[in-house]
Amino acid sequence: MSLGTTPRTHHSDVGAEANRFRDRALSSRRRWWRRVLLVLGGAAALALAGWVVGWSTLLGVDDVDVSGVTGAEQRAVADLVQVAPDTPLARVDTDAVASRVRSRITVAEVSVRRSWPGTLTVHVVPRTAALVVKNPQGQLEVVDPEGISFAVVRSAPKGIPVVTATGAQGMTPEALQSSLALLDALPSEIARQVTALTVSSADLVTFSLGRRTVVWGSGEESVRKVEILRALLRTKARAIDVSAPDTPVTR
Repeated sequence: MSLGTTPRTHHSDVGAEANRFRDRALSSRRRWWRRVLLVLGGAAALALAGWVVGWSTLLGVDDVDVSGVTGAEQRAVADLVQVAPDTPLARVDTDAVASRVRSRITVAEVSVRRSWPGTLTVHVVPRTAALVVKNPQGQLEVVDPEGISFAVVRSAPKGIPVVTATGAQGMTPEALQSSLALLDALPSEIARQVTALTVSSADLVTFSLGRRTVVWGSGEESVRKVEILRALLRTKARAIDVSAPDTPVTR
């Protein structure tokens, strides 16, 4: 009897082992397909996200926000942006936009950034007036601290001194730089009171403080000149000459 039952037990074990092997194989194939499907799903999601961000109008430009300037200047800057509505925000060339805006002479600095989901933000720092210069045609040109002329006006802005060149060559770059250097050397409380400058040459600059006249001379020894000027402004002198600071003259 024992010899008859042994083969049945052996076949049963072999069948069970085969079933387990088949189950493991099926499970392995299912895991492999799940991984494939996950990878494909992830790739599809990335492709969809890339399309939404880079090609669709869902995240396109629907507003251009210009800050730092107002009125006509703000509109002029906005016109220079030149980005079509619904252009995907991610594909906007911000450097190109900044370059176009910077081409406007009144703009000193500009930054362009993307503000999701659909706003292009342009921040402008306008040039500031340092001097008003009379050009050879008699016009008044507004000049910034770097010596760049960026506007022509009928009258000088309030608080901005007018510089006039009396030399035969007129307002040379050297004369203009001497005037700017003077304003830069003066303490702010004195610089604010300067109403006019006269430049005979790069080495002879004279300016007005209200009814007082100050002969400054060249840009040399500026610190020493400021010290002497501060002291002499306490007097009632109408004319102060600090061009030679060791021997100042008052009248």
